Amino acid sequence: MMIDIDILLAWGATYKKIDAEEIIFNENTVCNFYFQLVEGSVRWVNINDEGKEFIQMLIEPDECFGELPLFDEQVHVATAIANTESTIIRLHKATFHQLITERPDIHFKFSKLLAERVRYKFLTLKELAGNDPEDKISFLLNYFKMNHKNICAECNQLQLTRQQIADMTGLRVETVIRAMRQMHDKGELTIKKGKVYC
Repeated sequence: MMIDIDILLAWGATYKKIDAEEIIFNENTVCNFYFQLVEGSVRWVNINDEGKEFIQMLIEPDECFGELPLFDEQVHVATAIANTESTIIRLHKATFHQLITERPDIHFKFSKLLAERVRYKFLTLKELAGNDPEDKISFLLNYFKMNHKNICAECNQLQLTRQQIADMTGLRVETVIRAMRQMHDKGELTIKKGKVYC
């Protein structure tokens, strides 16, 4: 979901540069802005008491993130961290509410986006509840391929690290490496020079 940048700027949105590994907002903090990624990469994560991240979503340019509190008036459910030097555009929450009130087409797009993200969570929780690492990884890769995310459209190369896959599935990175090697041996994916192709 992307709101046209010209519309955002007309409504008073501002750009902000973010350094790699800079926190944009923390879990359990008050939401004051609508955020949209212009360039770079952002991960939306929960962090446990030991500091381990569980990746909820990887945000690509032209996607919004942190939108749940804009609609339910609660705090942020996850922390947003820039993976690389990034640029975001943000619009104050009150102005965002005015925008979607005056532009029902944008409001409808958000309803669709929220439904897609809830569906993804339902499917993910169902698959991650199983015990087989290969099934977990296979589900994730198939979902990304079907939704044209995190896989190169031209060459089918996975654009995620094995650590990111581990952080998305709750598996240890060693388990991910072993499971992907087994999937390669079965012909379910291809590994060439350390790169994974789906």
